[in-house]
Amino acid sequence: MAAEKGTIQERLDKAIRKVPDFPKPGILFYDLTGILMNPSVYQECLQALKEQVVQLNGNALAAIEARGFLFASPLASQLGLPLILVRKKGKLPGKTISQTFDLEYGTDTIEVHREDVRPEFRVVLVDDLIATGGTLKAAISLLEGAGSKVVGVVSVVGLPFLKFREKLGNLPVLTLIEYHTEKTS
Repeated sequence: MAAEKGTIQERLDKAIRKVPDFPKPGILFYDLTGILMNPSVYQECLQALKEQVVQLNGNALAAIEARGFLFASPLASQLGLPLILVRKKGKLPGKTISQTFDLEYGTDTIEVHREDVRPEFRVVLVDDLIATGGTLKAAISLLEGAGSKVVGVVSVVGLPFLKFREKLGNLPVLTLIEYHTEKTS
């Protein structure tokens, strides 16, 4: 199979489906499942994320449920790093610690296993897409409140028009591709 031409951003953009009017009219949804359907693009995406994780010099990864797991799991395996799963409330069977945060309409709660968070961990958070940054901010508070240090965030897609960098402060946030519009028209 011949290598695909263009930059990684061009290949990712081609693989990412843009779904107009989902989940509501006027919103353009970026569907990353097309990356998973293209093994060479997925592999290249993982390699680029791996380079970003190495750049941040972490010694543990944490993944945001659920699509973040698809990118963080192979990275943790390749890099030989522990992986902390950040899940919605009630999904983990052991002793957990939690963080509740505000959503546009209501609140949500995320949890991790208490024994998975250690003071010696320099954690890189991994997610598929960063929108407002609310879940990531809650994950940072949760992990740091339990004693770990979050050293950065890596993600396939970033939506900077939703101002996630303002929410995440000076923390390094590395994305492979960014989209600068939310409207379908």
